[in-house]
Amino acid sequence: MRVFMKRNLKLFFRDRSAVFFSLLAILIIIVLYTIFLGDVWLTDSMKDIPYADVLMNNWLVAGLLAVASVTTTMGAFGVMIDDKVKKINKDFNSSPIKRSSVVGGYIGSAFLIAVIMSLVTVVISEIYIVFNGGDWLSLTACVEIFLLVILATITNTSMVYFIVSFFKSHSAFTTASTIIGTLIGFLTGIYLPIGALPGSVQAVIKVFPVSHGASLFRQVLMETPLQSSFNRIPIDYLNEFKEYMGVTFRFGNYVVTPWVSIIILMGTAVVFYSLSLLNMSRKNS
Repeated sequence: MRVFMKRNLKLFFRDRSAVFFSLLAILIIIVLYTIFLGDVWLTDSMKDIPYADVLMNNWLVAGLLAVASVTTTMGAFGVMIDDKVKKINKDFNSSPIKRSSVVGGYIGSAFLIAVIMSLVTVVISEIYIVFNGGDWLSLTACVEIFLLVILATITNTSMVYFIVSFFKSHSAFTTASTIIGTLIGFLTGIYLPIGALPGSVQAVIKVFPVSHGASLFRQVLMETPLQSSFNRIPIDYLNEFKEYMGVTFRFGNYVVTPWVSIIILMGTAVVFYSLSLLNMSRKNS
């Protein structure tokens, strides 16, 4: 399986266009925020909040990390689609390689690619934040971000693999990648804060697993900036701001805790991996 994973990694990183398009959604979000969204929030809604620019930069980066593990995983599974289109998968099926090793190789390589690209995004984003007046992450925050990258990637790999397992052509894969890349910014509350959306849309976002990943990233990255920006502001306003921006989720009177979000992500991973195995078993029967 390790040999097969190594083969998939080489194929992905050798294709520069695949690497670029896996990061395209992130680049689009950065451009939209830099040109349009950032100025709107900083000049209108947050003009009276101290260090608002640093706060919003960390908010953006948290969303980018949630998106990165989705789009890069999607790009990584392009290798599997290529193998299906070129009928290379039939060679694997007729070889002594176990079916589980082939599936594990695809999933494992996609997971590693997403982790690598997400960590690269963390480094670049942190440099961007510091360059624009923010502070470096503490060692504890770095460890928490690393663990969240692993957790979010495990969850997103399971969901994306289940979706991609139904595709047998480049056109279907490309269409799905475009749709997911477009919707993911809305579902993680990057293009518009969750509080600015209708109640029905908010309900969908709050049960979407990737949104819980974004919420966890925000809680870590925005902890220090929130303390600086809301130092002399009543805590009620802070809690309202956190709910509006998708830092925390509320269902009625219940505020979702970090551990609940973690359980949701882990449960989602188990469910979609199980569904993927059932789908693959059905195709092989």
